[in-house]
Amino acid sequence: MKNYYSVLGVSQSASDGEIKKAYRKLAMQYHPDRNEGDKKAEDKFKEVSEAYAVLGEKKKRTQYDQFGSEGFHQKFSQEDILRDFDINEILRDFGFGGGGGNPFQSQERGGFGNPFSHGRQREAKVEPVKKECTITFEEAALGCQRTISIARNGTHEETSVKIPSGITHGKVLRVKGKGQMSLAGNRRGDLHLLINVLSHPLFRREGRDVVVDVEIKLTQALLGATIEVETLSGIKSVKIPPGTQNGTKLRLKGVGVNFSSGVRGDQLARIIIKIPKELTQEQIPHIRFLQDTGI
Repeated sequence: MKNYYSVLGVSQSASDGEIKKAYRKLAMQYHPDRNEGDKKAEDKFKEVSEAYAVLGEKKKRTQYDQFGSEGFHQKFSQEDILRDFDINEILRDFGFGGGGGNPFQSQERGGFGNPFSHGRQREAKVEPVKKECTITFEEAALGCQRTISIARNGTHEETSVKIPSGITHGKVLRVKGKGQMSLAGNRRGDLHLLINVLSHPLFRREGRDVVVDVEIKLTQALLGATIEVETLSGIKSVKIPPGTQNGTKLRLKGVGVNFSSGVRGDQLARIIIKIPKELTQEQIPHIRFLQDTGI
């Protein structure tokens, strides 16, 4: 991977003036007008001009120093690098093409034109910004809004992101246009959020349904009862049918995971029959009586 400082023969701490001076010297040495038909000189001229297009412009040089040579070329295409770089104007300042002549428009060469032009360049992909986002179980089930801090070009910016309802743990949420700005400043990349969903002390998820364990007494299982169950939508009353078995799941319609499509899952109350570890002296004869009746 080419190092622009090495191409111009200057150190990374070189001043703007030193960079301009180094480019002027090399541009004069390798300019096509002085090296007619010399392909190697032409390639060298393109190389030093590309280096100056970056190091001679403050913003691009800062990004080059920030990302390094390899990272810079992964993020930005040659089209990005050379956008707004008027090489003819720069060379006129250096004394080329005096009297209105343009060294890149020589008719004898059939029009040298832009030395970097090889047809339309594919614009480099702007790499996505990758962040992690931790949300609660309820936020994952019902959706929420999050403010994400993103470092962009040395500064931190806050951006609001909508976390869709029904999102699952480990999902990568791709948010368009919320990432880094391209080198040319004409488009923004994407933001990729890795979603971490915190576990809940009561609820767990089964697809679009929410499951909660509910303890009831043995008598409630035998005789039936009405109990209160906590849901994502508040406290709900649930009827326990007589003879309910341990592990039975009672369905509460429409209070489970909410989806952006408008579909909402259910909540399943999983019945756990609580068996006392010890009986009181008062309870023992009653249990023995039930035993004698065949229960």
